[in-house]
Amino acid sequence: MKKLLCLVMMLCLMATAAFAAEALTLDWKTDSAVVEASGLTGEFYTFEDLAVAFWVPEGLEPVELTEEDVANGYIAYFMPEDQSAALAFVYVDVNGLTVEDYATYLTSETDAQNVEIGTVNGLNCVSYTMPEKDTVNIMFATEAGYALEVTCWPLSEENAELVWGVVVSSIQAVE
Repeated sequence: MKKLLCLVMMLCLMATAAFAAEALTLDWKTDSAVVEASGLTGEFYTFEDLAVAFWVPEGLEPVELTEEDVANGYIAYFMPEDQSAALAFVYVDVNGLTVEDYATYLTSETDAQNVEIGTVNGLNCVSYTMPEKDTVNIMFATEAGYALEVTCWPLSEENAELVWGVVVSSIQAVE
């Protein structure tokens, strides 16, 4: 039991560091062993059109998107039955903004906090929190001038940094 608690605490620290360090750098190859040892369960999903895979914690189920959701760029949405949490993936036109440009935009034009440029599994990204919305977000710029924006809610719940840290750490390109 002590070993499991140590592993969970280590993963919590990793997730916290991911959102608080000077430069976000996450690697699923390293983090997946800790996830497995912690007892967290979930499954991987893949967006074939975007060549991206990601891990979704057990209890979050895909939500059927409406035509309006799709028109607003949503490509996936996951929630538990009680709607107490959400994981959203949105593909948006950012007019070719780079990760650096987007970070500048976030710090100067929005209420985003903890804005960090970094990498997740070798993919350049910018992460940030939106305290008034209780979310943690990460954006990946694509070669097509769009962005894959991932939003995790709520950030304030117990163990949220752990769970959302694992989700963010899992996002990776697939071939």
